[in-house]
Amino acid sequence: MELNGKIFVAGHKGMVGAAIVRKLLNEGYNNIVTRTSKELDLRNQAAVNDFFASEQFDYVFVAAAKVGGILANNTYRAEFLFDNLVIEANIIHAAYVNKITKMLFLGSSCIYPKMAPQPLKEEYLLTGLLEPTNEPYAIAKIAGIKLCEAYRDQFGCNFISAMPTNLYGKGDNYHLQNSHVIPALIRKFHEAKVNGSKVTEIWGTGSPLREFMFVDDLADACFFLMNEYNDRSFINVGTGAEVTIKELAYLVRDAVGFTGNIQFDTTKPDGTPRKLMDSGRIHGLGWKHKTSLEEGLAKAYGFFLEEIAAV
Repeated sequence: MELNGKIFVAGHKGMVGAAIVRKLLNEGYNNIVTRTSKELDLRNQAAVNDFFASEQFDYVFVAAAKVGGILANNTYRAEFLFDNLVIEANIIHAAYVNKITKMLFLGSSCIYPKMAPQPLKEEYLLTGLLEPTNEPYAIAKIAGIKLCEAYRDQFGCNFISAMPTNLYGKGDNYHLQNSHVIPALIRKFHEAKVNGSKVTEIWGTGSPLREFMFVDDLADACFFLMNEYNDRSFINVGTGAEVTIKELAYLVRDAVGFTGNIQFDTTKPDGTPRKLMDSGRIHGLGWKHKTSLEEGLAKAYGFFLEEIAAV
């Protein structure tokens, strides 16, 4: 990317978008344009078209999306499908019309079939049924990938797509019911420490395997791909390492400094036994994550203390 190029980061208030902005600023890019949802409703096609026409961007990062946990995904199925379809369609089409140099669309590992072999390879897309609870979100993200491919095929647009693994870090959601596992564990152990509890309970057996990546490593990967990757196919972005939920719980406990015991409620569901992405392609291009899980968890707890606990 040209250092003086004009860049639009859609979704800069979210965890991923904010990390991309931090990365760009650290690399010396200062011509960055952002808009909050109040300033620009990305679901409004006319508004998006006018915005792109007036700004004339060189590069676009699409990190804007309607997101949530399993409960939200399953409850607001129409909104998760409609909003995400419209947001990505408006941005992708406006990027084509206004002849931007390059665009990166970000998806999610939930695009893969529920019963796909592990680790998840890019070629497994559309080979089976999706997980029912987040099917609307997954379908929207798949549509975004296919839109990027279609605009490339028909019009020659340099639109690329990346699918990150499970993320955590600065700007995460720490709601106990709606958050993902790492922020939920951070908050649970922090409150147990503050309250002087002797035991903290975790749902399930702790046996499922999961992969986690620090969000600033994803931002680093996005920057790498915008400079080095120009292929039609979307690409996985992960660490290639996995950890059991039980191991993760003890790592988070240590990062938070809770000294009590952990009790696993085996009457509660475990979820999918394993979910690991095959990141061999991006690793083969020369990119790998920099932040270990232990280091990332320590940083994440520091962010939690700044963002949530103080409030």
